[in-house]
Amino acid sequence: MFEALPAKGVPGEQILAELRALREHDLPTHGGRLFAYVYDPALDGLDDLAHAAHAISASVNGLDPTAFPSLLAMENALVAAAAGLLGGGPETVGSVTGGGTESLILAVKAARDSRPDLPAPRIVVPSTAHAAFAKAAHYLRVALDVVPVGADLRADPAATAHAIGADTVLVVGSAPSYAHGVVDPIPQLSAVAAERGVRCHVDACFGGWILPYLRRLGAGLPAFDLAVPGVTSISVDLHKYAYAPKGVSVLLHRDEALRRPQYFAYADWPGYPMVNSVISSTRSGGPIAAAAATLRSIGDAGYLRLAEQTREAVVTLAGAVSAIEGVRLFAPPETSVVCLASDGVDLFVLADELAARGWHTQPQMAYGDLPATIHLTVTAAVQPTAGAFAADLADAVAAARQRGPVQLPAELLGAAAALTPQQVTPDLVAGLAAGLGLDGAGFDRMAAVNTLLDAAPPALREALLTGFLSMLQRPAPGTGPAGE
Repeated sequence: MFEALPAKGVPGEQILAELRALREHDLPTHGGRLFAYVYDPALDGLDDLAHAAHAISASVNGLDPTAFPSLLAMENALVAAAAGLLGGGPETVGSVTGGGTESLILAVKAARDSRPDLPAPRIVVPSTAHAAFAKAAHYLRVALDVVPVGADLRADPAATAHAIGADTVLVVGSAPSYAHGVVDPIPQLSAVAAERGVRCHVDACFGGWILPYLRRLGAGLPAFDLAVPGVTSISVDLHKYAYAPKGVSVLLHRDEALRRPQYFAYADWPGYPMVNSVISSTRSGGPIAAAAATLRSIGDAGYLRLAEQTREAVVTLAGAVSAIEGVRLFAPPETSVVCLASDGVDLFVLADELAARGWHTQPQMAYGDLPATIHLTVTAAVQPTAGAFAADLADAVAAARQRGPVQLPAELLGAAAALTPQQVTPDLVAGLAAGLGLDGAGFDRMAAVNTLLDAAPPALREALLTGFLSMLQRPAPGTGPAGE
């Protein structure tokens, strides 16, 4: 059992060996077999470079850029690179954040605080907008107006216009949406927002670094960035398709006046005057240095090649889905996502069968009229393995058809249907986890769990998932100092 605070210090080599042993239980972050969570360009030497750059600046604190101008220089360079890629002009400004969720929370904060006259501000988002907007609304006490998307899975400008009210401070679009990988009609959404004097944020956290390159390769993608009039801010994660290590996103504003409400400053206390451009105060310079090194190493031409490899992989995977009876493409594979739906097999069983063959996908629950789907985030590393995935997908579909759909006990489904979120207790979650085989030894077979979650309404899903995560995030007995 791994202990963080032993009675006596442990030699460094032993510690590293222990950490490597822990990592053996993780999903593979390289090799093009994990279709979520990580982004791999499969470039030799890039990891070593990023790690070395991270080490150079790991002890630098982003709290005070006047004390560490090296970090300020790197942040400004990253913002300039993102602005250049995403249609920014000479007045464009931005901030480097710790991730896409932080960028979105700050975009909502800037919009909310730009209207101090509104006691109950609201934001309008399509139903496919990232869940981080709901998190931002929850944290910032902003009301969330969710607008259904059209049959094409894209935001509906007319419905958005209808949803904008006197208290609306922000309209949101995605480029692309994470779940399905389609780009919202940003010119129309931003025009609707501009007509009503409302800010418009484009969430390009997921795909903002690859879409410009796909357009250069001839993909018929709509305009989506700051070059579109009415777009007031845009976010892009560098730890996604810029292939930087985790912990770096950029939030751009069209001009300084739009960014100003994003800041937090406080001087009414006896300590140092605090001013922050982002949520965190203390920040390590390591991720920022690693991102700067990654961008400089790959370069513009390198990103174009990586986008081309990604596109080739998408074409191969999409072709395989279209050719195999039992599954179908749910959304057009126009960006870097392949989203597939069932055409006769249980998708959750299929995800397990793919995992058994070494392919790790992301099942998505049904939502409203939208069915359950499987999401594949495709990176450049998938290009060499796409053909092998296509063959294994056919085998996995056949195996899933033979296994048949998950059949949960009727009493379990009945009990779940009668549950309210308030009735989800630690004991209930522990009992469910034990009954479904989630004993902490592994999570290789998740079809039964996903089937149960899919049958539950969203509020109950949230309560069950919260309870399960809370169950996992508990230290084992006897792991304190000296085993006490």
